[in-house]
Amino acid sequence: MKHFLMGVLTTLVIGVGVGVVAVYSGMVNVSADTPHSPLVFRLIETAREHAIDRNTRDLTAPANLSDAERVRRGAGNYAAMCVGCHLAPGKTDSEIRMGLYPQPPDLAQPDEVAVDEAARQFWVIKHGIKASGMPAWSKGGIEDEAIWDLVAFLQQMPALSPAQYLELVEASEGHSHGGIAGHGDMRGKEGEGEPSTVKPGGHDNSDGHTH
Repeated sequence: MKHFLMGVLTTLVIGVGVGVVAVYSGMVNVSADTPHSPLVFRLIETAREHAIDRNTRDLTAPANLSDAERVRRGAGNYAAMCVGCHLAPGKTDSEIRMGLYPQPPDLAQPDEVAVDEAARQFWVIKHGIKASGMPAWSKGGIEDEAIWDLVAFLQQMPALSPAQYLELVEASEGHSHGGIAGHGDMRGKEGEGEPSTVKPGGHDNSDGHTH
């Protein structure tokens, strides 16, 4: 038994030593264009899923997520905040999404959005995911009600055509939500500073980005 315990301890010490050497030598590849090994990816994915499950266990979605007003309000915020990474009906990919690792899910696809995952979507939008590019939008001042509006829109988006998506975005208040004073509406208004150059759907209509 003593020899067994000594063997286990020795193995642990060696493992820690190898890990320290790998970290401080710069051998760990942190580039976003090089994927994790299957084992590391699986470990991170498992930890993420169990953490989200645990934190959403007692979270209940509002009963009115199908309300048309919620969906309309959510459309504007989605177009301003999310479409670059998570796409939209008729949008096949984006520069930022292609460069992110792990690649964000295409939330316009039916198999990426489940009605019974509303609480999960709310938690992820509110708190973000470390080292994934997914921000904690609540830190930017977005209140819970506006996040639920986003979730309401997510539930409907996979069934929308590109024209229906744009129609909803046009009918919304754009990027509008409660939270930080003075930042409730970031579209830009006539006579109040510089007008926004972002079209509904998240497209920049300036001429500064061409290739």
